[in-house]
Amino acid sequence: MAEDREFQQKQYAFAAHIRDPENAPAPAGIEDRRMAIYRDLFFNNLVNLLGTMFPVLKKIHTRQQWRRIIRAFMRRHRAQTPYFLQLPEEFLAFLQNEFEPGNDDYPFLAELAHYEYVELALSISTAENDLDGVDARADLLANVPAKSVLAWAFAYQYPVHRISPEFLPTQPETQPVYLAVYRNRDDKVRFLELNAITAALLDAIDNNDAGRSGEQLLRQLAEKINYPDADVLVRHGAAALGEMLELEILTGARRANRED
Repeated sequence: MAEDREFQQKQYAFAAHIRDPENAPAPAGIEDRRMAIYRDLFFNNLVNLLGTMFPVLKKIHTRQQWRRIIRAFMRRHRAQTPYFLQLPEEFLAFLQNEFEPGNDDYPFLAELAHYEYVELALSISTAENDLDGVDARADLLANVPAKSVLAWAFAYQYPVHRISPEFLPTQPETQPVYLAVYRNRDDKVRFLELNAITAALLDAIDNNDAGRSGEQLLRQLAEKINYPDADVLVRHGAAALGEMLELEILTGARRANRED
């Protein structure tokens, strides 16, 4: 039993040193040259793997900045899963909840990471649309619009879909940035920028438990936001519904509940 405890203590010391070699000493009796192999292997693999999963995030940082963020992730975060495909979610959780940004860190760091995580999560999602009763050619106003399960909508403070080394905003937008991120039948992940009304419409479609038609949803929305002319909103909404259908954010429509 004593030998087991001693071995376990060495394992903990080994892991602590790999995570934070500057502050956690290596286990006694291990040649530093050998420890260096493990230190570099773990760290460089994580640097490269997360760089592949968050390409824009990596691109807008210098090599030194990116390595500093990854080292902080290794040092602070305690992952809840050993699976590589779930590593981006762990990294995002770190940036949202544990990362302590410095003066030189971008204010949109966590939001950009979330956007890139969404793109990756959509690309590997195994979710499938239930197309039972869905007609891709149905009238979207007269029937119940059906949203694709591979279309997710979010609101951001920054225009994360435009961020690049050439565009690095320093202040949030005055209004939320609404994005629908979706995967089409060719398995390509795309986005559509929404305005506040189309974002509210898409949310209403996603939460349409009462089975209201597209026109009913639009008139309900017009009343909710005090839109001055509901008929105009319905016309504009019809165009928005058609665009979302064409992009495969919507899969079609089901027969409306005529009792409403």
